[in-house]
Amino acid sequence: MTTNRFTLTQPAAAGLVPSRTARRVIGVVALAAATAVGARISVLIPGTPVPFTFQPLFVILAGVLLGARLGAASQALYLAAGIAGLPVFVAGGGAAYLLGPTGGYLMAYPLAAFLAGMWADCSALRTLAGLLLGLATIYAGGLAWLSIVGDVNVAVALGLRPFVLMDLVKVAMVLAIARRIGGRTRARVA
Repeated sequence: MTTNRFTLTQPAAAGLVPSRTARRVIGVVALAAATAVGARISVLIPGTPVPFTFQPLFVILAGVLLGARLGAASQALYLAAGIAGLPVFVAGGGAAYLLGPTGGYLMAYPLAAFLAGMWADCSALRTLAGLLLGLATIYAGGLAWLSIVGDVNVAVALGLRPFVLMDLVKVAMVLAIARRIGGRTRARVA
């Protein structure tokens, strides 16, 4: 009787499992694409040049699911795609877009994902702290940029107050996802 070496040493499904590098690339590209989709789900808020979007949700989710380095890489890829001219931002793409009112928020995305990922672990309190730190980083970048064209009070009125409550709901959503699948996902891409 002859034996098949392949079936003795390797399960048939193992050939279908992507390599560690492939899983990382897929994760980075998927979260960059999700951030682009989040940009397209936007609502203009009267009185502010900053629209409400789901981008912050995907930014901090990238850190939680991929870890600090890969989460930041996904957001750097998102920015690179937009700078290259792909229409991944709310109203299009191109390097000049970063000079607009949302440029500071966008430029903070890689650091926000990194910080959210650094704090994501088994502890719900620590993960929540990381998510809030990531969100605060996005706000800090946006408010710093808005303060250049106006004063700090105007920046807070236009770029923070209208968004805080809904962004805290996004944090709660990401926390729920993190508690459910975050550790398993990080383990698979690590």
